Amino acid sequence: MKSYQVPEPGKPLELADIPTPEPTGSEVLMKTIACGVCHSDVHIHSGAFDLGGGNELPVPVPNPFTLGHEIYGEVVALGPEAKDINIGDKRIVYPWIGCGSCDVCNAGDEHLCNTGPVIGVMEPGGFGDHVLVPDSKYLHDAGSTPDHLAGSYACSGLTAYSALKKGAPYKDKNCLIIIGIGGVGMMGLQIAKAAFNCKPIVVDVDEKKLKLALENGASAAINPTDEDAFMKIFELTAGNASVAIDFVGSEESTSFGVNLLRKGGKYIIVGLYGGELKLPLPLIPIMERQVQGSYTGSPADMDELMELIRLGKVDPIPVEKRPASQANETLEDLKNGKIIGRAALIHD
Repeated sequence: MKSYQVPEPGKPLELADIPTPEPTGSEVLMKTIACGVCHSDVHIHSGAFDLGGGNELPVPVPNPFTLGHEIYGEVVALGPEAKDINIGDKRIVYPWIGCGSCDVCNAGDEHLCNTGPVIGVMEPGGFGDHVLVPDSKYLHDAGSTPDHLAGSYACSGLTAYSALKKGAPYKDKNCLIIIGIGGVGMMGLQIAKAAFNCKPIVVDVDEKKLKLALENGASAAINPTDEDAFMKIFELTAGNASVAIDFVGSEESTSFGVNLLRKGGKYIIVGLYGGELKLPLPLIPIMERQVQGSYTGSPADMDELMELIRLGKVDPIPVEKRPASQANETLEDLKNGKIIGRAALIHD
């Protein structure tokens, strides 16, 4: 099989020809059709997350390593104990796999397990043309979703859906603010409309993305660098914004966004851009705001999201198709903000 691998953190990906794995037990071997490229791939490729103040959180992946956790593929081989799946079936891979035996996994939150074999993070992912999945229960029918879009629901779609659930219910059309309208933020906008009957206010520094957000149903689109940005949002919400979901997760986005909320509002941080969160301590009890993290989503969240997708309730987002051979350029373009929506690598 062919795989575009990270030889060392930060180094360009290299094409490797390696043995194709053979499934055993309940394993399922997928031939990768398309794999979305995520900002998490950019961070994992660099080898660390920025914690601010000159500190970093190293990413403990082996070298060389195959990225890619937004996988859509075709079943090509089955282990002897695999069930409920057939060769030739096309499926989205749920990659956030836990150890299966700890209290977190037993509670249904495999995505929060510390030791699980997460595909594309701890185990080889969809930048390779074959992927080994531990069990068919991690495979999801994409319905009529186009091949190049399908895999994105396993990360950007799931992440957006899980974050929106944490903020629900949304009782007013201007009670939700989405900060950052890249691939995950655009998913958040579409899912907010479909699953939560809410048209959020969108905040982004890119005028092209703001225009796209308005075309896709945002109730308003605000550039935070505008001098009157804060007052515009305050007027739109009458000071009653109850939830802000930050799909950027930078020092700049959080310092702007957290002050948009009413007393008792909830600030949900999803993005991993990096830095430090700085809040005046007296305002925490005075405003009684909640700050919460949101990391991908559980297997149950994935089931709920995919039901919406198969019913055709979630509008598609823009996804740029690129050949897998352009993996390096795609990572670089994503890092530099040159991709509108999402990008997917297409394997031969």
